[in-house]
Amino acid sequence: MPTNGERLSPLEMLSRLVAFDTESDKPNLALIDAVCAYLDGWGVPTRRFPNAAGDKAAIFATLGPVADGGVVLSGHTDVVPVTGQAWTSDPFTLRVADGRAYGRGAVDMKGFLALGLALVPDMLAAGLRRPIHLLLSYDEETTCLGSMDAIARFGDDLPRPAACLVGEPTGLDVADAHKSIVTCLTTVHGREAHSSRPELGANAVSAACDLVAALNGIADRMIERGDASGRFEPPSTTIHVGTIQGGTARNILARECHFHWEYRGLPDLDPGEIPSLFAQAAAEVTARRLNRYGAFGRIETLEEVAIPGLAPDPGSEAERLALRLAGRNHTVAMPYATEAGRFQGAGIPTVVCGPGDIAQAHQPDEFITLEALAAGEAFLRRLIAECAP
Repeated sequence: MPTNGERLSPLEMLSRLVAFDTESDKPNLALIDAVCAYLDGWGVPTRRFPNAAGDKAAIFATLGPVADGGVVLSGHTDVVPVTGQAWTSDPFTLRVADGRAYGRGAVDMKGFLALGLALVPDMLAAGLRRPIHLLLSYDEETTCLGSMDAIARFGDDLPRPAACLVGEPTGLDVADAHKSIVTCLTTVHGREAHSSRPELGANAVSAACDLVAALNGIADRMIERGDASGRFEPPSTTIHVGTIQGGTARNILARECHFHWEYRGLPDLDPGEIPSLFAQAAAEVTARRLNRYGAFGRIETLEEVAIPGLAPDPGSEAERLALRLAGRNHTVAMPYATEAGRFQGAGIPTVVCGPGDIAQAHQPDEFITLEALAAGEAFLRRLIAECAP
């Protein structure tokens, strides 16, 4: 990546970004170093926010005046793994063919980052009166925590923005709402005994099956309640059990069983409701099944990830700006989670709006069309014009 003020087209910038293997379980520092060097070449200072382990970092940069009231363009540098996927070319070498740019992260979401970075010279030349901030984060694909250190500094030693545009691929539709996601690990601790003498132990697998059935029951309640807004597909809060593992042998009461589960909540879901319902079910299963013959077992649930939803904020600065820039007259809702709820939780009006189709994200031969990339460029050029004199 150039360090001396050299211009790159969005496609050239995307090629440079895709070349960095920033799978979510790997460091992103090589990409961050390159972006910092590129911005430094244009005289743009950056603030770096490393993680605790020191192997990843987010960066924040301001184009235009260092002042409150600007617009944040937020995007994550991490991508999902490629292991086990049937790619027809190197996922970390951008391949352009048939009007598409193929590569891991091309649409989710290095395409948006490439546009923001490639247009830095134009932002500088425009003499912005309203600042445009670039925030490149990490760990969005796992926890959405990589932007939090920077967000915490807004209004302190970083300017406080008036709006945030999270550039996840929406086809430049303006999303003002999305579901939350909470992931949990439940471990059932039992007591081993021979299957001919069940009264001497506690079967963790049997108890876990009861808990999964309880989650199915809670899920049914959520489906019956539905989506009062009528905007989401599927039209309810959803609950899903992804893995379950336990037991030693068919003739031994299982000493331990654990399962991973998640729920994706509508924006109006009380965040304590499903944990409370599950805790009640766990207490019942402990008494009825696990400890039927004695105080042999217990149930533990660890909340691993909790990503807030994005609630509609009609007429917000972010919504009005994005609708104007995208040429849309209505907002949409999304079933998946993003970093947007983190910004909204800090009081920053936020929407999700970016180029490309989310259907291509996380897939083998992930791509963004050149048409979508051009539309995203036009969107950001309109933003520059709005922020200039």
